Amino acid sequence: MIRSMTAFSGSETEAANLSFSCEIRSVNHRYCDITLKLPDRLRFLETDIRSAIASKVNRGKIECAISYKKQVQAGQNFMVNQAAVIALLEATQTIERYMSNTQAFSALDVLAFPGIQQEPDTDSEVLNDSIMGLVNQALITLVATRLREGAQLKIVIEERCTKMRELILVAQQRMPEVLLLIRNRLTDRVLDLVAQPDFDRLEQELVLMTQKLDIAEELDRLDTHLTEVLRTLARPDPAGRRLDFLMQELNREANTIGSKSNDKEMTRISIELKVLIEQIREQIQNIE
Repeated sequence: MIRSMTAFSGSETEAANLSFSCEIRSVNHRYCDITLKLPDRLRFLETDIRSAIASKVNRGKIECAISYKKQVQAGQNFMVNQAAVIALLEATQTIERYMSNTQAFSALDVLAFPGIQQEPDTDSEVLNDSIMGLVNQALITLVATRLREGAQLKIVIEERCTKMRELILVAQQRMPEVLLLIRNRLTDRVLDLVAQPDFDRLEQELVLMTQKLDIAEELDRLDTHLTEVLRTLARPDPAGRRLDFLMQELNREANTIGSKSNDKEMTRISIELKVLIEQIREQIQNIE
């Protein structure tokens, strides 16, 4: 299945009297680039989270952010913890003994600094199970979103391929007429320039020239590449890089048709083909 590299998902869970939220954003990237934004107390899970993401995503720039806050129970009244108040006052008195009167901040300011106050330890096993479940749930949503957007991209690309095949058919039907026009034009020109032409030699030269201007092989290769594009779209594995390579091959054939063309209609077809190829290439940039 085709997957888009652009998606977003989020999930929430509760554990150890804390509410955790996970947000995962994904955009296009040449490789799998994972960035994590974790609270310090969850740093021990970094390797496991990276492995979980890498197992579900093959390409894309992934940003995973996890945050938490203390739970507020419904109907809970705010109560003063007298023991905590006494401990806080004792802490401020201890800090003030190390401070001079010229300090620009108070003891409470110092207590607010990160790391000065420590939160109670939480069972790491409980956190591991809860957070990994949270990440996996967000990944399920992310992958589902990438699949839905990939299905839409697949439809767009198939429509462009259909239009390209219609242009190829028009070019193939017109090719005999184009070659005849070229042959007649060259014959008239040579007859004008040569008083006593060697018709056998002239015939040989015309055959060689029309072969050089013949684009039948390029049209056949275009059709073959389009068949491979459609086959790649139906494959279950990631297809973005293969599709990008096929676009290069399609563009090369379209350019050759344009350079060989000595006919307005063929030139128009070449331009239309390159426009469609570029439109597909733009869509492929978001495919995993």
